[in-house]
Amino acid sequence: MSHYSEVEGLPISMISERAAFRPSAGPVNAEKMAQEMKTGTTTVGLIGKDFVVLAADQQATMGSMAADDDAQKIYKITDKISLTISGVVGDSLAVIRFLRAQANLYEIERETKITPKAVTTLLSNVLNNNRYYPFIFAPIIGGVNSKPELYELTPYGCISPKTKYAVNGSGTTFAISALDTEYKSNMKEEDAIALAIKAIVSSKNRDVYTGGRSISLIVIDQKGTREIPLEIIESIIAKVKLNFSKK
Repeated sequence: MSHYSEVEGLPISMISERAAFRPSAGPVNAEKMAQEMKTGTTTVGLIGKDFVVLAADQQATMGSMAADDDAQKIYKITDKISLTISGVVGDSLAVIRFLRAQANLYEIERETKITPKAVTTLLSNVLNNNRYYPFIFAPIIGGVNSKPELYELTPYGCISPKTKYAVNGSGTTFAISALDTEYKSNMKEEDAIALAIKAIVSSKNRDVYTGGRSISLIVIDQKGTREIPLEIIESIIAKVKLNFSKK
């Protein structure tokens, strides 16, 4: 709408106006906070022929304790945009609520669908604006516009566009090895799903902070977002574990 100024394609009304918080002792040391209460996860994003796959483990940790084995780590923002969460759950959910509200507002004001790039830019602005009291939140954003799009963000708002795959969390080293070895351009959906699951299983085998009852996985294409049923995921996990055992 013409009466809104724009920054990176977004109306000024959508830029966060959250008041800056400045503790009396100075800026918060995010690294020290993370060391005091270690959290972990493994989340994966993967671009296929005309779709995006997002996958995540289901373990929530508090220090050395597995607090939950059925945690949700993939959230829809719109029908064609979703993200994975890595970091502090409270921070992640607060940002997700904000993004959902602003995405709805954007679509009402402009009478058009918000794009994955616009959601990513908005989130980057919010995270960077609060860098002195940061959200401990490092998502992977996946979605479909005219083509599949995938982005990684840091807690300080750095955007890293991805053309193949993205990995985040404490199990990154193990998951990315599987993706580096087996990823191919224009993968079919069933192959991309199997590879995303294999990457998470690789981390669950080696990273103590990655685990849970099973794996969460969604596919986003031009038709919208589909959650892959647990029975299909479990059947693929069984095949992956069998291949690992043979080696």
